[in-house]
Amino acid sequence: MNTIANVLSISPLFSDLPEDHRLQIQQITIEKNYRKGETIFIDGDDSNGFYLIIDGQVKIFKLSSDGKEKILHIFGGGEPIGEVAMFSGRGFPANAETLVKSRLAFFPREAFVRLITEKPSLAMNMMAVLSKRLKQFAAQIEELSLKDVPGRLAGYLIYLAEEQGNNDKVTLNITKGQLASLLGTIPETLSRMMARMSIQKLIEVQGRGITIQNYLGLEDLAATGRFIEE
Repeated sequence: MNTIANVLSISPLFSDLPEDHRLQIQQITIEKNYRKGETIFIDGDDSNGFYLIIDGQVKIFKLSSDGKEKILHIFGGGEPIGEVAMFSGRGFPANAETLVKSRLAFFPREAFVRLITEKPSLAMNMMAVLSKRLKQFAAQIEELSLKDVPGRLAGYLIYLAEEQGNNDKVTLNITKGQLASLLGTIPETLSRMMARMSIQKLIEVQGRGITIQNYLGLEDLAATGRFIEE
């Protein structure tokens, strides 16, 4: 089982800090445990701190006016959530809910701000991570606005391959329904796209395991968003 100390040592926010700095951060953290499907914060809630995932998975999502859910991100161990809202001094801009039983480290805003005031190197790390998050949002907006579903799906599979370090096979760590929401489509369309990718021998689907049969073809689909005409 991961400990707060272990997660601080691998988190992009804190991994470059000296061990004594991480120890000081650990001393202000509060460990919180959540059941599967439990709400962490709600869109518009006042931000009194931010979280770091120790174990588990958390989805960040918005609800449309008619109650439909749109998943923005899914985060796992070592990743922070809610840090942008804390630094902006505004409410949380989306909802956060656990996908599985999860443990999170909570950093109270007042104590953390006091700490980074004393440790400028921590503030620099935070700026780097916030910049990365901004690039991720920009890339996501581009994917959703400029690419069709096949391109989005191919791009996501390439992302998983890079994240999991395996260009031959990837494992979906979310349900296909959640993946459809993340890609801005519906499960039926996602299933059709996967079936067509299988017919064109780009991938082979076995439950949550996906074998990549033609990585270059997948990259081409991600770039163009168009299947090769059969």
